[in-house]
Amino acid sequence: MKENYAIEMLGITKRFGNILANDHIDIRLQKGHILALCGENGAGKSTIMSILFGLYTPDEGVIKKEGEVVKITNPNDATSLNIGMVHQHFKLVDTFTVLQNIILGDETLKEYRGDNLNFVKKSLNYLNKKIFKIIDYKKAREDINKIINQYDLQVDLDKKIKDISVEMQQKVEIIKMLYRKNEILIFDEPTAVLTEQEIQDFLKVMNNLKKEGKSIIFISHKLNEVFEVSDEITVIRKGQYIDTLKTSETTKEEISALMVGRKLKEFNGKTKKTPKEEVLRVEHLTMIDPFSKKKVVNDVSFNVRKGEIVTLAGIDGNGQQEVVYGITGIKKAHDGVITLDKKDISSYSIREKIKAGISHIPEDRHKHGLILDYSIYENTVLDRYYEKEFSKCLFLNEKNIKKYADELIDKYDVRSSGDGNTIVRSMSGGNQQKIIVGREIERNQDLLIAVQPTRGLDVGAIEGIHNLLLKQREEDKAILLVSLELDQVFALSDRILVMYEGEIVGEFTPNEVNKETLGLYMSGAKKDVVNAIKEGVNE
Repeated sequence: MKENYAIEMLGITKRFGNILANDHIDIRLQKGHILALCGENGAGKSTIMSILFGLYTPDEGVIKKEGEVVKITNPNDATSLNIGMVHQHFKLVDTFTVLQNIILGDETLKEYRGDNLNFVKKSLNYLNKKIFKIIDYKKAREDINKIINQYDLQVDLDKKIKDISVEMQQKVEIIKMLYRKNEILIFDEPTAVLTEQEIQDFLKVMNNLKKEGKSIIFISHKLNEVFEVSDEITVIRKGQYIDTLKTSETTKEEISALMVGRKLKEFNGKTKKTPKEEVLRVEHLTMIDPFSKKKVVNDVSFNVRKGEIVTLAGIDGNGQQEVVYGITGIKKAHDGVITLDKKDISSYSIREKIKAGISHIPEDRHKHGLILDYSIYENTVLDRYYEKEFSKCLFLNEKNIKKYADELIDKYDVRSSGDGNTIVRSMSGGNQQKIIVGREIERNQDLLIAVQPTRGLDVGAIEGIHNLLLKQREEDKAILLVSLELDQVFALSDRILVMYEGEIVGEFTPNEVNKETLGLYMSGAKKDVVNAIKEGVNE
């Protein structure tokens, strides 16, 4: 019986210099199915999907669409074959509106004669009889609104991209694909930057697209999501095809083992430990948004001690990131005192805070963690290049930098298409993250601030990061963790501080609260109840 395949990628091979990124990989997507593509960071998942979308051309192999061999040399070829892709890092123009981004490159045009355009007649009389083509925004808006209503993808078409949330940006990318009438959809790590509720909303969208007959390839490291929506799972490891299994006939444990080439150890959690002296104290911290002039952090106070992990938990956008900005100096605090090892560092510069004993794994690795056009070697010493070990008389000690970086690359399993001279921009997001994690932990500071440290990492790498954080705890480091993932919050935290609308609304230990209660605090429901009681008493 002939299989009903929407896409077949057969024997796909891609080399970058001496590195074999894809080694004769086979991928088959059935019509109307969701195929999950799983593998470790750097396994070649994004590369082979970039080949399908025309960003790369394969060195060997063929692509078939509905049984017919097709040639895809650029994204225009892919679009003409009704193939669309939402990239891990969105491809949107920040200063354009949502509407302009959706139609960019596929504008509907309407014709006008020059003699019908008053502004042309007045200023350019010699063009009067010529025909002009102008973007038909009215028609585009009507077509887009039909898509929005059909798939329940509510967005404001007139807002600029820079003014909308990450979840909204993702919806814009999906609408872009549907506006182009794409039937084969590729999602590359689409949930990496979403909260738990946003993830559930996105999975509903995927299921709706499937019901409409779309065929979907879904790259994800999060196996809960993979098992919730996929029909089949294809695993690749180190650039090679491993296996394809029906989701209903396999387990998360089996897929994890196929991804990393070994059975993962069961996570036993942290050992009991009594925290020691205080390292960080934050008192009455207030942060104000420079544009809206509103308080995004309102009178927040807490501490972190040696040998404990304190987690700021909450739905994204409730002030956790601004607290970190205030502590690290990325943004200036409006009010409050920050003490590190009993020393007031409130007015310190970023470098002075680093030298005082703060390591920081930032949420946005591209904006605050790396210089993408620098090499791995250069990025490993971004905040240490001026130290005696790495420089002398304004000159970098390249020998010492290389030795240090090579050790870090080996220890943290950083994989690239070459050696330490590899430009970081060319690496996978997960391996970029490993560079930052390794660099910040190896600095051996008193305080480690880790914001979404496992974002975009595979199951094996997540296991490694969890163990590294727990090792830091055992070595009496103070750790401030910011995480949206409740499993991680409960696995690692000694204390959980819940933030809602810029305030700490609850403090718990993991054994005295469950996920449901924590979720109520994160959504503000508990705060609303408490406020209602207070108002009733006051009356």
